[in-house]
Amino acid sequence: MSQQSTAAANHSSGGSGQAAAPAKKKSAAAEFIRKFSRQKLSLIAGIFIIFLILVAIFGPYLTPYDPSAPDYDALLAGPSAKHWAGTDEYGRDILSRLIEGTRLSLAVSLSAVFIAAFFGTILGLLSGFYGKWLDRLIMRSSDVMFSFPDILLAIGIVAILGPGLTNVVIAVAVFGIPSFARMIRSVTLSAKETLFVEAARSMGAKNGRIIWRHIFPETLPSVIVNVTMKIGGAILAASSLSFLGMGAKPTEPDWGAMLSMGRDYLSIAPHVVYFPGLIIFLTVLAFNLVGDGLQDALDPKMKN
Repeated sequence: MSQQSTAAANHSSGGSGQAAAPAKKKSAAAEFIRKFSRQKLSLIAGIFIIFLILVAIFGPYLTPYDPSAPDYDALLAGPSAKHWAGTDEYGRDILSRLIEGTRLSLAVSLSAVFIAAFFGTILGLLSGFYGKWLDRLIMRSSDVMFSFPDILLAIGIVAILGPGLTNVVIAVAVFGIPSFARMIRSVTLSAKETLFVEAARSMGAKNGRIIWRHIFPETLPSVIVNVTMKIGGAILAASSLSFLGMGAKPTEPDWGAMLSMGRDYLSIAPHVVYFPGLIIFLTVLAFNLVGDGLQDALDPKMKN
């Protein structure tokens, strides 16, 4: 009888433990939503980013005109009921080109930041966990890259590789790696001294398992925040390279390329520059605000 009671108690405690895990995850998610929703500007910025993503996905169905189709009867026409954002020097609808450029600009910036996050996280984990000569090598290499302004380093890389959006992605990713590596190294140094890592070592866990199962999850909040905040800078850098003629081709509906082509007409048709500049400004601002909100909700210690 006592054995049955013990078994029932164990079963009951096991069941309650299993039920506690989803409840804990649910409460953590609810706490995150509560903290993030208190950041009103971040919430508005998040809605704007979701809108941009939807525009990027459904862009071909939203453009009122073919982004590449010229209208020689409406060269440099100002905003009107027919062309809400006006037309450029070839009579192409600026709104259609901005919508089409959303997909291009987000694809370039997201690709660059994800590549930087991937390699930067790996280097940061290795540097913080193993230390010694590997740590010195990675950190001194990062210091060398930090000594150059980001945009100057990107210009140098594109100058070597040649113009084009693929090389822009590579350039923006390269100058983003050191910041991820340094941040992840700091988190790793703290995480590897915790009790659960020491317990895993005492149980004979291999280094790879410790890094992947115990330390890497601790870095995720920092990675998510840094990725979000880096996207805005990546958009600005990619647009700057296209503005300088080192990124997108002039015929491609890239926001930076649109700025570059419109600067010659600023005095007679300022709308050609204003609308691309405005969308770049709002997008960069939105990602930075969302990054601040995520930082407060996920990892407030990063502010220190």
